Amino acid sequence: MLGLGSAVVAGLVSGCRGVPADGEREAQAAVAEVGERLARTEAGGRGGEDLTADSGLDDYLAAAMRGQPRVRAAYFAWAATVDRITVERSLPDPLLTFQMDLREVVQAVMPGLMMDFPGPGKLGARAAVVEAESRARYFGFQQAVLAAAFDVKQAYFRLRFLEDRLRLTRENLALVGELEQIARAQNAAGRVTLQDVLRAQIEEDRIGTEVANLADSRNPLLAALKAAVGLGPADLDLALPTRFDDSASPRSPAEVRSIALARSPRLRAMTAELNQAEAGIQLARTTRVPDFTTGIEADVYGSPYLYRPRAGVTLPLWRDKIAAEIRAAQNRKEAAAARLSAAEIDLAVEFADRYYAYREAVRNLGLFEDQLIPKALQSVAVARAGYLAGQIDFFNLIDAQRTLLDFQLRAVDARLQLELASAALSLLVAGIPPDGAPLLPESDRQTPDA
Repeated sequence: MLGLGSAVVAGLVSGCRGVPADGEREAQAAVAEVGERLARTEAGGRGGEDLTADSGLDDYLAAAMRGQPRVRAAYFAWAATVDRITVERSLPDPLLTFQMDLREVVQAVMPGLMMDFPGPGKLGARAAVVEAESRARYFGFQQAVLAAAFDVKQAYFRLRFLEDRLRLTRENLALVGELEQIARAQNAAGRVTLQDVLRAQIEEDRIGTEVANLADSRNPLLAALKAAVGLGPADLDLALPTRFDDSASPRSPAEVRSIALARSPRLRAMTAELNQAEAGIQLARTTRVPDFTTGIEADVYGSPYLYRPRAGVTLPLWRDKIAAEIRAAQNRKEAAAARLSAAEIDLAVEFADRYYAYREAVRNLGLFEDQLIPKALQSVAVARAGYLAGQIDFFNLIDAQRTLLDFQLRAVDARLQLELASAALSLLVAGIPPDGAPLLPESDRQTPDA
Protein backbone atom coordinates (compact mmCIF):
# COMPACT_ATOMS: atom_id res chain seq x y z
CA MET A 1 0.00 0.00 0.00
CA LEU A 2 2.74 2.43 0.90
CA GLY A 3 4.67 1.51 -2.22
CA LEU A 4 1.75 2.28 -4.52
CA GLY A 5 0.87 5.51 -2.68
CA SER A 6 4.45 6.68 -2.79
CA ALA A 7 4.65 6.00 -6.49
CA VAL A 8 1.43 7.92 -7.17
CA VAL A 9 2.44 10.89 -5.02
CA ALA A 10 5.90 10.98 -6.57
CA GLY A 11 4.40 11.00 -10.04
CA LEU A 12 2.01 13.82 -9.21
CA VAL A 13 4.65 15.93 -7.47
CA SER A 14 7.19 15.53 -10.25
CA GLY A 15 4.63 16.82 -12.74
CA CYS A 16 4.33 16.22 -16.47
CA ARG A 17 4.65 18.30 -19.58
CA GLY A 18 2.37 18.13 -22.57
CA VAL A 19 3.17 18.31 -26.25
CA PRO A 20 3.27 21.97 -27.50
CA ALA A 21 0.63 22.87 -30.07
CA ASP A 22 1.49 24.17 -33.51
CA GLY A 23 2.65 27.76 -33.19
CA GLU A 24 2.75 27.68 -29.38
CA ARG A 25 6.53 28.07 -29.09
CA GLU A 26 6.54 30.80 -31.76
CA ALA A 27 3.85 32.74 -29.88
CA GLN A 28 5.73 32.38 -26.59
CA ALA A 29 8.94 33.58 -28.26
CA ALA A 30 7.09 36.60 -29.68
CA VAL A 31 5.70 37.52 -26.25
CA ALA A 32 9.17 37.17 -24.71
CA GLU A 33 10.77 39.33 -27.40
CA VAL A 34 8.23 42.12 -27.03
CA GLY A 35 8.52 41.83 -23.24
CA GLU A 36 12.27 42.38 -23.53
CA ARG A 37 11.67 45.42 -25.71
CA LEU A 38 9.27 46.83 -23.14
CA ALA A 39 11.78 46.14 -20.38
CA ARG A 40 14.51 47.97 -22.30
CA THR A 41 12.31 51.02 -22.77
CA GLU A 42 11.28 50.92 -19.11
CA ALA A 43 14.95 50.97 -18.09
CA GLY A 44 14.91 54.70 -18.84
CA GLY A 45 12.21 55.39 -16.27
CA ARG A 46 8.55 54.67 -15.65
CA GLY A 47 7.28 57.24 -18.10
CA GLY A 48 7.72 60.95 -18.65
CA GLU A 49 9.48 61.63 -15.36
CA ASP A 50 12.80 62.24 -17.17
CA LEU A 51 11.34 64.72 -19.68
CA THR A 52 12.65 68.26 -19.57
CA ALA A 53 12.01 71.52 -21.37
CA ASP A 54 14.72 70.51 -23.89
CA SER A 55 13.12 67.14 -24.72
CA GLY A 56 12.16 66.58 -28.35
CA LEU A 57 9.28 64.76 -29.98
CA ASP A 58 11.15 61.43 -30.01
CA ASP A 59 11.67 61.72 -26.25
CA TYR A 60 7.94 62.16 -25.70
CA LEU A 61 7.14 59.19 -27.95
CA ALA A 62 9.66 57.01 -26.10
CA ALA A 63 8.17 58.07 -22.76
CA ALA A 64 4.69 57.06 -23.95
CA MET A 65 5.96 53.65 -25.04
CA ARG A 66 7.26 52.87 -21.57
CA GLY A 67 4.76 54.77 -19.46
CA GLN A 68 1.35 54.60 -21.14
CA PRO A 69 -0.82 52.15 -19.13
CA ARG A 70 -2.94 51.27 -22.16
CA VAL A 71 0.16 49.91 -23.93
CA ARG A 72 1.06 47.70 -20.97
CA ALA A 73 -2.55 46.56 -20.55
CA ALA A 74 -2.73 45.49 -24.20
CA TYR A 75 0.61 43.67 -23.90
CA PHE A 76 -0.44 41.65 -20.87
CA ALA A 77 -3.81 40.85 -22.45
CA TRP A 78 -1.92 39.42 -25.42
CA ALA A 79 0.51 37.53 -23.16
CA ALA A 80 -2.42 36.02 -21.23
CA THR A 81 -3.96 34.56 -24.40
CA VAL A 82 -0.61 33.05 -25.39
CA ASP A 83 -0.43 31.30 -22.01
CA ARG A 84 -3.95 30.00 -22.57
CA ILE A 85 -2.69 28.02 -25.59
CA THR A 86 -0.80 25.78 -23.16
CA VAL A 87 -3.87 25.48 -20.95
CA GLU A 88 -6.22 24.51 -23.79
CA ARG A 89 -3.94 21.91 -25.41
CA SER A 90 -3.20 20.19 -22.06
CA LEU A 91 -4.97 17.09 -20.80
CA PRO A 92 -7.32 17.44 -17.81
CA ASP A 93 -5.78 16.85 -14.40
CA PRO A 94 -5.90 13.23 -13.22
CA LEU A 95 -8.27 12.34 -10.40
CA LEU A 96 -6.94 10.51 -7.35
CA THR A 97 -9.75 8.44 -5.81
CA PHE A 98 -10.15 6.62 -2.55
CA GLN A 99 -12.89 4.39 -1.23
CA MET A 100 -13.40 1.85 1.55
CA ASP A 101 -15.77 -1.01 2.13
CA LEU A 102 -17.02 -1.07 5.74
CA ARG A 103 -19.06 -3.77 7.41
CA GLU A 104 -18.38 -3.48 11.18
CA VAL A 105 -14.72 -3.64 10.23
CA VAL A 106 -12.77 -2.51 7.19
CA GLN A 107 -13.33 -4.93 4.35
CA ALA A 108 -11.44 -3.16 1.55
CA VAL A 109 -9.26 -0.08 1.03
CA MET A 110 -9.15 1.00 -2.62
CA PRO A 111 -7.05 3.98 -3.75
CA GLY A 112 -7.20 4.70 -7.46
CA LEU A 113 -6.25 7.02 -10.27
CA MET A 114 -8.63 8.19 -13.01
CA MET A 115 -7.83 10.16 -16.14
CA ASP A 116 -10.07 11.85 -18.74
CA PHE A 117 -8.94 11.84 -22.36
CA PRO A 118 -10.71 14.20 -24.77
CA GLY A 119 -11.53 12.65 -28.13
CA PRO A 120 -8.99 12.76 -30.97
CA GLY A 121 -8.40 16.26 -32.31
CA LYS A 122 -10.21 18.12 -29.54
CA LEU A 123 -7.17 19.47 -27.70
CA GLY A 124 -5.55 20.61 -30.93
CA ALA A 125 -8.77 22.34 -32.01
CA ARG A 126 -9.05 24.16 -28.67
CA ALA A 127 -5.45 25.31 -28.91
CA ALA A 128 -5.98 26.51 -32.49
CA VAL A 129 -8.88 28.72 -31.40
CA VAL A 130 -6.84 30.37 -28.65
CA GLU A 131 -3.79 30.69 -30.88
CA ALA A 132 -5.86 32.65 -33.42
CA GLU A 133 -7.21 34.78 -30.56
CA SER A 134 -3.65 35.51 -29.43
CA ARG A 135 -2.79 36.82 -32.90
CA ALA A 136 -5.78 39.16 -32.74
CA ARG A 137 -4.61 40.30 -29.29
CA TYR A 138 -1.14 41.06 -30.65
CA PHE A 139 -2.60 43.37 -33.25
CA GLY A 140 -4.72 44.93 -30.53
CA PHE A 141 -1.47 45.61 -28.69
CA GLN A 142 -0.04 47.11 -31.87
CA GLN A 143 -3.07 49.38 -32.18
CA ALA A 144 -2.57 50.51 -28.58
CA VAL A 145 1.06 51.43 -29.36
CA LEU A 146 0.03 53.39 -32.46
CA ALA A 147 -2.82 55.14 -30.63
CA ALA A 148 -0.45 56.14 -27.82
CA ALA A 149 1.97 57.61 -30.37
CA PHE A 150 -0.87 59.50 -32.07
CA ASP A 151 -2.07 60.93 -28.75
CA VAL A 152 1.46 62.21 -28.08
CA LYS A 153 1.76 63.79 -31.52
CA GLN A 154 -1.68 65.33 -31.31
CA ALA A 155 -1.01 66.98 -27.94
CA TYR A 156 2.55 67.93 -28.93
CA PHE A 157 1.60 69.66 -32.18
CA ARG A 158 -1.40 71.39 -30.66
CA LEU A 159 0.93 72.82 -28.02
CA ARG A 160 3.50 73.75 -30.62
CA PHE A 161 1.06 75.69 -32.78
CA LEU A 162 -0.50 77.29 -29.73
CA GLU A 163 2.93 78.79 -29.12
CA ASP A 164 2.99 80.02 -32.71
CA ARG A 165 -0.46 81.61 -32.27
CA LEU A 166 0.69 83.20 -29.03
CA ARG A 167 3.85 84.57 -30.68
CA LEU A 168 1.92 86.06 -33.61
CA THR A 169 -0.73 87.58 -31.36
CA ARG A 170 1.91 89.19 -29.16
CA GLU A 171 3.66 90.58 -32.22
CA ASN A 172 0.34 91.98 -33.38
CA LEU A 173 -0.23 93.52 -29.95
CA ALA A 174 3.12 95.27 -30.25
CA LEU A 175 2.22 96.53 -33.74
CA VAL A 176 -1.12 97.88 -32.51
CA GLY A 177 0.80 99.64 -29.74
CA GLU A 178 2.89 101.32 -32.44
CA LEU A 179 -0.29 102.28 -34.27
CA GLU A 180 -1.57 103.89 -31.08
CA GLN A 181 1.59 105.99 -30.88
CA ILE A 182 1.11 107.02 -34.50
CA ALA A 183 -2.53 107.95 -33.80
CA ARG A 184 -1.42 109.98 -30.78
CA ALA A 185 1.12 111.83 -32.88
CA GLN A 186 -1.46 112.47 -35.59
CA ASN A 187 -3.94 113.67 -32.99
CA ALA A 188 -1.38 115.95 -31.41
CA ALA A 189 -0.71 117.43 -34.85
CA GLY A 190 -4.42 118.05 -35.31
CA ARG A 191 -4.69 115.72 -38.29
CA VAL A 192 -7.07 113.21 -36.65
CA THR A 193 -9.47 113.18 -33.75
CA LEU A 194 -9.08 111.43 -30.39
CA GLN A 195 -11.35 108.72 -31.73
CA ASP A 196 -8.39 107.11 -33.56
CA VAL A 197 -6.45 106.85 -30.31
CA LEU A 198 -9.43 105.31 -28.57
CA ARG A 199 -9.88 102.79 -31.39
CA ALA A 200 -6.23 101.78 -31.06
CA GLN A 201 -6.61 101.37 -27.29
CA ILE A 202 -9.76 99.28 -27.75
CA GLU A 203 -7.87 97.03 -30.17
CA GLU A 204 -4.99 96.76 -27.69
CA ASP A 205 -7.36 95.73 -24.90
CA ARG A 206 -9.02 93.13 -27.12
CA ILE A 207 -5.73 91.61 -28.28
CA GLY A 208 -4.26 91.76 -24.76
CA THR A 209 -7.18 89.67 -23.47
CA GLU A 210 -6.68 87.20 -26.34
CA VAL A 211 -2.99 86.87 -25.40
CA ALA A 212 -3.97 86.09 -21.80
CA ASN A 213 -6.52 83.49 -22.95
CA LEU A 214 -4.01 81.81 -25.24
CA ALA A 215 -1.36 81.72 -22.53
CA ASP A 216 -3.87 80.21 -20.11
CA SER A 217 -4.86 77.54 -22.66
CA ARG A 218 -1.37 76.04 -22.33
CA ASN A 219 -2.47 74.29 -19.15
CA PRO A 220 -5.02 71.87 -20.68
CA LEU A 221 -2.65 71.11 -23.57
CA LEU A 222 0.23 70.39 -21.18
CA ALA A 223 -2.15 68.19 -19.19
CA ALA A 224 -3.08 66.30 -22.38
CA LEU A 225 0.61 65.81 -23.22
CA LYS A 226 1.27 64.65 -19.66
CA ALA A 227 -1.53 62.09 -19.89
CA ALA A 228 -0.34 60.94 -23.33
CA VAL A 229 3.09 59.97 -21.96
CA GLY A 230 1.46 58.05 -19.11
CA LEU A 231 1.91 60.40 -16.16
CA GLY A 232 -0.86 60.46 -13.58
CA PRO A 233 -2.42 63.32 -11.62
CA ALA A 234 -0.02 62.77 -8.71
CA ASP A 235 3.08 63.07 -10.92
CA LEU A 236 4.91 66.32 -11.49
CA ASP A 237 3.63 68.49 -14.32
CA LEU A 238 5.59 68.64 -17.57
CA ALA A 239 7.71 71.68 -18.29
CA LEU A 240 6.76 73.75 -21.33
CA PRO A 241 9.06 72.68 -24.19
CA THR A 242 11.56 75.34 -25.22
CA ARG A 243 11.90 73.84 -28.70
CA PHE A 244 9.62 71.91 -31.02
CA ASP A 245 10.58 69.37 -33.67
CA ASP A 246 9.12 69.02 -37.11
CA SER A 247 7.58 65.73 -38.12
CA ALA A 248 9.10 63.54 -40.80
CA SER A 249 8.13 64.10 -44.41
CA PRO A 250 4.92 62.21 -45.19
CA ARG A 251 4.94 59.23 -47.51
CA SER A 252 3.23 59.31 -50.88
CA PRO A 253 -0.53 58.53 -50.94
CA ALA A 254 0.00 55.39 -53.02
CA GLU A 255 2.58 54.12 -50.52
CA VAL A 256 0.34 54.85 -47.55
CA ARG A 257 -2.58 53.09 -49.23
CA SER A 258 -0.54 49.97 -50.04
CA ILE A 259 0.94 49.83 -46.53
CA ALA A 260 -2.50 50.25 -44.96
CA LEU A 261 -3.97 47.36 -46.94
CA ALA A 262 -0.98 45.13 -46.14
CA ARG A 263 -0.36 45.84 -42.46
CA SER A 264 -3.18 47.83 -40.92
CA PRO A 265 -3.50 46.45 -37.38
CA ARG A 266 -7.26 46.73 -37.55
CA LEU A 267 -7.49 44.61 -40.70
CA ARG A 268 -4.99 42.09 -39.40
CA ALA A 269 -6.87 41.81 -36.12
CA MET A 270 -10.08 41.20 -38.07
CA THR A 271 -8.31 38.58 -40.18
CA ALA A 272 -7.10 36.85 -37.03
CA GLU A 273 -10.66 36.88 -35.67
CA LEU A 274 -11.83 35.27 -38.90
CA ASN A 275 -9.17 32.59 -38.49
CA GLN A 276 -10.33 32.13 -34.92
CA ALA A 277 -13.89 31.62 -36.14
CA GLU A 278 -12.72 29.05 -38.68
CA ALA A 279 -10.84 27.21 -35.94
CA GLY A 280 -14.03 27.39 -33.89
CA ILE A 281 -15.86 25.47 -36.63
CA GLN A 282 -13.29 22.70 -36.43
CA LEU A 283 -13.68 22.67 -32.65
CA ALA A 284 -17.46 22.49 -32.92
CA ARG A 285 -17.20 19.50 -35.26
CA THR A 286 -15.21 17.60 -32.66
CA THR A 287 -18.30 17.52 -30.42
CA ARG A 288 -19.33 14.49 -32.48
CA VAL A 289 -16.25 12.66 -31.16
CA PRO A 290 -16.64 10.86 -27.79
CA ASP A 291 -14.38 11.49 -24.80
CA PHE A 292 -12.81 8.71 -22.78
CA THR A 293 -12.16 8.01 -19.10
CA THR A 294 -9.81 5.34 -17.87
CA GLY A 295 -8.18 4.44 -14.61
CA ILE A 296 -7.40 1.78 -12.10
CA GLU A 297 -8.19 1.04 -8.48
CA ALA A 298 -6.31 -1.31 -6.19
CA ASP A 299 -7.61 -3.10 -3.12
CA VAL A 300 -4.55 -2.81 -0.89
CA TYR A 301 -6.25 -4.22 2.20
CA GLY A 302 -6.15 -7.81 1.09
CA SER A 303 -3.22 -9.93 0.08
CA PRO A 304 -2.43 -10.22 -2.70
CA TYR A 305 -3.56 -6.82 -4.04
CA LEU A 306 -6.69 -6.83 -6.16
CA TYR A 307 -6.65 -4.45 -9.17
CA ARG A 308 -9.81 -3.10 -10.79
CA PRO A 309 -9.36 -1.38 -14.18
CA ARG A 310 -12.11 1.11 -15.07
CA ALA A 311 -13.04 2.75 -18.35
CA GLY A 312 -15.80 4.98 -19.67
CA VAL A 313 -16.80 6.78 -22.83
CA THR A 314 -19.19 9.65 -23.47
CA LEU A 315 -21.97 9.12 -25.96
CA PRO A 316 -22.61 12.21 -28.13
CA LEU A 317 -26.23 11.33 -28.79
CA TRP A 318 -27.85 14.76 -28.94
CA ARG A 319 -27.53 15.43 -32.66
CA ASP A 320 -29.59 18.60 -32.54
CA LYS A 321 -27.20 20.03 -29.94
CA ILE A 322 -24.16 19.09 -32.05
CA ALA A 323 -25.71 20.57 -35.17
CA ALA A 324 -26.56 23.78 -33.29
CA GLU A 325 -22.97 24.14 -32.07
CA ILE A 326 -21.64 23.71 -35.60
CA ARG A 327 -24.18 26.18 -37.00
CA ALA A 328 -23.29 28.70 -34.27
CA ALA A 329 -19.60 28.37 -35.16
CA GLN A 330 -20.37 28.84 -38.85
CA ASN A 331 -22.48 31.90 -38.06
CA ARG A 332 -19.61 33.34 -36.02
CA LYS A 333 -17.35 32.84 -39.03
CA GLU A 334 -19.82 34.63 -41.32
CA ALA A 335 -20.06 37.49 -38.81
CA ALA A 336 -16.25 37.72 -38.63
CA ALA A 337 -16.01 37.75 -42.44
CA ALA A 338 -18.61 40.50 -42.62
CA ARG A 339 -16.76 42.55 -39.99
CA LEU A 340 -13.54 42.15 -41.98
CA SER A 341 -15.27 43.39 -45.14
CA ALA A 342 -16.75 46.29 -43.20
CA ALA A 343 -13.33 47.12 -41.74
CA GLU A 344 -11.81 47.17 -45.23
CA ILE A 345 -14.53 49.55 -46.38
CA ASP A 346 -14.11 51.73 -43.28
CA LEU A 347 -10.35 51.82 -43.82
CA ALA A 348 -10.80 52.97 -47.43
CA VAL A 349 -13.23 55.67 -46.30
CA GLU A 350 -10.94 56.80 -43.49
CA PHE A 351 -7.97 56.92 -45.86
CA ALA A 352 -9.93 59.07 -48.32
CA ASP A 353 -11.10 61.36 -45.51
CA ARG A 354 -7.67 61.74 -43.90
CA TYR A 355 -5.94 62.21 -47.24
CA TYR A 356 -8.48 64.85 -48.25
CA ALA A 357 -7.82 66.67 -44.97
CA TYR A 358 -4.09 66.45 -45.67
CA ARG A 359 -4.42 67.83 -49.22
CA GLU A 360 -6.78 70.55 -48.04
CA ALA A 361 -4.26 71.63 -45.40
CA VAL A 362 -1.47 71.66 -48.00
CA ARG A 363 -3.55 73.86 -50.32
CA ASN A 364 -4.60 76.21 -47.52
CA LEU A 365 -1.06 76.55 -46.23
CA GLY A 366 0.23 77.36 -49.70
CA LEU A 367 -2.55 79.88 -50.21
CA PHE A 368 -1.82 81.75 -46.98
CA GLU A 369 1.98 81.60 -47.03
CA ASP A 370 2.57 82.18 -50.75
CA GLN A 371 -0.23 84.55 -51.65
CA LEU A 372 -2.43 86.03 -48.94
CA ILE A 373 0.11 86.84 -46.21
CA PRO A 374 2.58 88.59 -48.56
CA LYS A 375 -0.28 90.67 -49.98
CA ALA A 376 -1.61 91.42 -46.51
CA LEU A 377 1.87 92.63 -45.46
CA GLN A 378 1.89 94.99 -48.45
CA SER A 379 -1.62 96.12 -47.59
CA VAL A 380 -0.57 97.00 -44.03
CA ALA A 381 2.45 98.93 -45.29
CA VAL A 382 0.31 100.85 -47.81
CA ALA A 383 -2.37 101.54 -45.20
CA ARG A 384 0.20 102.84 -42.72
CA ALA A 385 1.72 105.17 -45.31
CA GLY A 386 -1.73 106.32 -46.40
CA TYR A 387 -2.76 107.01 -42.80
CA LEU A 388 0.37 109.07 -42.16
CA ALA A 389 -0.37 111.00 -45.34
CA GLY A 390 -3.98 111.55 -44.30
CA GLN A 391 -5.30 109.58 -47.28
CA ILE A 392 -7.16 106.84 -45.34
CA ASP A 393 -8.79 106.71 -41.95
CA PHE A 394 -7.66 104.72 -38.92
CA PHE A 395 -10.44 102.16 -39.36
CA ASN A 396 -8.94 100.99 -42.67
CA LEU A 397 -5.49 100.78 -41.07
CA ILE A 398 -6.76 98.60 -38.21
CA ASP A 399 -8.76 96.49 -40.65
CA ALA A 400 -5.62 95.81 -42.70
CA GLN A 401 -3.76 94.81 -39.53
CA ARG A 402 -6.59 92.51 -38.47
CA THR A 403 -6.64 90.87 -41.89
CA LEU A 404 -2.91 90.19 -41.70
CA LEU A 405 -3.24 88.59 -38.27
CA ASP A 406 -6.19 86.50 -39.40
CA PHE A 407 -4.23 85.13 -42.36
CA GLN A 408 -1.22 84.38 -40.17
CA LEU A 409 -3.35 82.53 -37.60
CA ARG A 410 -5.14 80.57 -40.30
CA ALA A 411 -1.77 79.55 -41.72
CA VAL A 412 -0.81 78.26 -38.26
CA ASP A 413 -4.06 76.30 -38.11
CA ALA A 414 -3.38 74.86 -41.59
CA ARG A 415 0.05 73.66 -40.40
CA LEU A 416 -1.61 72.02 -37.38
CA GLN A 417 -4.19 70.25 -39.56
CA LEU A 418 -1.37 69.15 -41.88
CA GLU A 419 0.56 67.60 -39.00
CA LEU A 420 -2.50 65.90 -37.51
CA ALA A 421 -3.61 64.49 -40.88
CA SER A 422 -0.10 63.24 -41.59
CA ALA A 423 0.11 61.58 -38.16
CA ALA A 424 -3.29 59.95 -38.59
CA LEU A 425 -2.39 58.63 -42.04
CA SER A 426 0.87 57.08 -40.89
CA LEU A 427 -0.19 55.83 -37.45
CA LEU A 428 -3.92 55.15 -37.43
CA VAL A 429 -4.48 54.26 -41.09
CA ALA A 430 -1.24 52.72 -42.36
CA GLY A 431 -0.06 51.40 -38.99
CA ILE A 432 3.54 52.59 -39.38
CA PRO A 433 5.03 52.52 -35.86
CA PRO A 434 7.39 55.24 -34.60
CA ASP A 435 11.07 54.49 -34.11
CA GLY A 436 11.72 52.50 -30.95
CA ALA A 437 8.18 51.15 -30.64
CA PRO A 438 8.16 47.89 -28.61
CA LEU A 439 6.83 45.80 -31.49
CA LEU A 440 8.17 42.80 -33.33
CA PRO A 441 10.56 43.81 -36.12
CA GLU A 442 9.14 43.67 -39.64
CA SER A 443 5.81 42.86 -38.07
CA ASP A 444 4.15 42.17 -41.41
CA ARG A 445 6.32 39.01 -41.71
CA GLN A 446 7.42 38.00 -38.25
CA THR A 447 4.36 38.51 -36.08
CA PRO A 448 2.35 35.39 -35.26
CA ASP A 449 0.21 35.93 -38.35
CA ALA A 450 0.73 32.72 -40.29
